[in-house]
Amino acid sequence: MISQFRPKDLSAWLAQASQHGTPVVLDVREPSELQIASVRADGFTLLTIPMGVIPVRLSELDPAQPIACLCHHGGRSMQVAQFLASRGFANVANIAGGIHAWAAELDPGIATY
Repeated sequence: MISQFRPKDLSAWLAQASQHGTPVVLDVREPSELQIASVRADGFTLLTIPMGVIPVRLSELDPAQPIACLCHHGGRSMQVAQFLASRGFANVANIAGGIHAWAAELDPGIATY
């Protein structure tokens, strides 16, 4: 089962995840979505790889690093998290509510769409 956390719980996830390496937030939204709204890396590495190309770019990810997947509302990111877990990624989580919740809970300066 994939663990999930809300954006308001990011600090707690980062503290726990950092015991396993540098935490990564993997934004799986499309480039057009990234132009509308993006998070700023603060205490984590931010990678942006659209969901549809994750399989061909899998080698860009380290299976040992903790990875939290992010999308618009949490559905696509959960699918990517499950895909990564099925490929042997040990520390994978989903950011429930996606960037929409991130804007509401952490950074109201992020545009919602």
